[in-house]
Amino acid sequence: MGDVGRKVPERFDVIVVGAGPAGCAASYMLAKSGFKVLLLERGRGPGSKELYGGRIYAQPLRDVWPDLDKKAPIHRWVTKERFSFTWGSRVVTLEYRVGRSVSFTTYLPEMAKWMADRATEAGALLVDEVVVDDIVVRDGRVVGVRSGTDFLRADVVIDAEGVNRILLEKLGLAERLDPGKVAIGAKEVLRVGEGAINDRLGLSKKEGLAWLVAGDVTEGVPGGGFIYTMKDTISVGIVLHVGRAVEAAEKGFLRTSIHGMVEKLRLHNYFKQIWGDADVVEYGGHLTIEGGLGLVPKKLYMDGFLVVGDAAGLLLNTGYTIRGVDFAVTSGKLAAETVVEAFNVGGPTEENLSVYESKLKSSFVWRELVKHRGISEIMSDPYYFTVLPALLTSLLKKLFEADYEEPTIMDAVFEAASEEDISIAKLLLKLASVVGRV
Repeated sequence: MGDVGRKVPERFDVIVVGAGPAGCAASYMLAKSGFKVLLLERGRGPGSKELYGGRIYAQPLRDVWPDLDKKAPIHRWVTKERFSFTWGSRVVTLEYRVGRSVSFTTYLPEMAKWMADRATEAGALLVDEVVVDDIVVRDGRVVGVRSGTDFLRADVVIDAEGVNRILLEKLGLAERLDPGKVAIGAKEVLRVGEGAINDRLGLSKKEGLAWLVAGDVTEGVPGGGFIYTMKDTISVGIVLHVGRAVEAAEKGFLRTSIHGMVEKLRLHNYFKQIWGDADVVEYGGHLTIEGGLGLVPKKLYMDGFLVVGDAAGLLLNTGYTIRGVDFAVTSGKLAAETVVEAFNVGGPTEENLSVYESKLKSSFVWRELVKHRGISEIMSDPYYFTVLPALLTSLLKKLFEADYEEPTIMDAVFEAASEEDISIAKLLLKLASVVGRV
């Protein structure tokens, strides 16, 4: 949109590009500290470009908004964690009952709007439907942004543009997205009804379920399925490793679109009993980070400039948990603290803003990324998404579907491996390498 300069003042202390969780957190904290903040969003309203499975970890958000539990649009608190392996009609499911309020489900657009509203209440100015074309640099210093023919000045620009890092690429801080380091997600939202969700999943009011699925639901491509309960709907989706999906398609192994995979998961007899013939009320798709530390830009700061959230590569998929929104909010919080401190010690110079990277690398976000840095290689290996589900489901079939004589566990393992044409020696070597990485 080229008329943003005629809508708003042309000078700000801070311009934040992107009204997602990271951008909203930074805007809120800076506005609360008295800074003149402009929050720019390319979509129609904050969160309109957001797509997320549905679960957010709460405590890092409470560090920014202490009244989160009472005020935020929380649908359900996750009280049940499930993980399933599928192979044909065979399904193995593990369930854990959560003992406290660690994470909750919500629609990310609702959550982003709530965060943006808090920022505007604190004094930030939000302008949506604005495409930022360039971060403007003069004499080595970031001095504002350009949208169409409009130039908006700022002492600091915070890049919260998300996974599509076009602005960072133009600045030379990030390479073009590597298909091996991103995933594509697609989901359907099913209208089930609050009472039906509670009855069918054994949940009480405000209790929720987070359910991850691995196996042939992705047809051998690294990735998986997810199921999250909202207040009266259920989100069902698939995430695929883009690089591996392209390879499989080129070799002719992958013939089903990601939308087709979501449909197959929704219609799978085991899962369909939860939602029956519920209507699909929403469908969407989105790129997400898969590469862990591999997607962190060359630098997270410049003179007058900071990078936060997905743009900074801050997301972690361990295979059993996915952390992104809380990482983004924490980075926005740390960026805001750094800007405040920089203005107190001479201004937002590169040296003063470099403290942001130190803060980030001292935070739980960076510690988690470093701790689990080997997981990205595992999560991109098709072996773990074919062999393990096939072996495990076949093993349990041998153990629990005997008409007369039941095999010993070891006999069942070898019979299942033989039936699925799996090398036990190779499997043990693979599992040993997993232990070494994680």
